[in-house]
Order: sequence, then structure tokens, then C-alpha cells
Amino acid sequence: MSARLGAAGSVYQVIDFTNISQTTCTLYGYPGVSLAGGTPVRQIGPAATRNTTTPRALVTLAPRATGNALLRITDAGNYPATQCHPTAAQYLQVYPPGQTTPMYVSYNSTACAGTVGILSVSAIQPGPGSMP
Repeated sequence: MSARLGAAGSVYQVIDFTNISQTTCTLYGYPGVSLAGGTPVRQIGPAATRNTTTPRALVTLAPRATGNALLRITDAGNYPATQCHPTAAQYLQVYPPGQTTPMYVSYNSTACAGTVGILSVSAIQPGPGSMP
């Protein structure tokens, strides 16, 4: 993952997906992303919604090539505590598009354990990510 960039009550986080196999692979669509924490690790609050600004496209990754998605995390402090239920998160739980096994990336943040959604994610794009 790349460095964070803040903007008006939100931070942006690039999530890079690198093909570590010896064979070309493809990714299409949106990764599943949520904040997670606890022992055992569990999802906290709603998963990221889809930011449809960038259309879905088939991304072909040769061995060692990278694709990316841009995650927006709105500050949990923007919402009333009674709706958000602020909770410490230690991870991003990331599902590559079309996969059912998550990866956990260390990421300390405050999540909303209630129904308030604070995450949105773009479709996978070719190349390493950059900040908006």
C-alpha cells in the first residue's frame, strides 16, 4: 500500500495488487474492502461502497506487474457517535475481485461499528496507484 493523503474529512489509500505468480492473471471489477480488528479478527462496520467514477475494465497482470484501487476513508468523527459507534480498527480486510479469501493489511484507524459507511473504493486499474 502507498502513503495516505488527507482531504476535507477523508483520507485516500492506494491498494496495490501485485501478481507474484509466474503466470499472467486478470482482475476485473472492485475489491471488497472493510476495516477489521479484534481477536479473532472480524469486520467492523459496512464494507466499502463502489465508487463508479472509473469504469470497470479487465486488467491483465504479467508476472510482477501491479494493478491498483483507490480507497477513500471518511473520518469517523464526521458522524454522531450514536450512529457511528466509533471502534478501533487494526486492519484493512481486502478481497481481490472475484475472490473469497481476504488478505489483512495492518492499518490503524477508527471505524464506525454501526450502520454508517465510511469507505468507498474504485475499480481495479492497471499500474501502481497514485493519489488524487
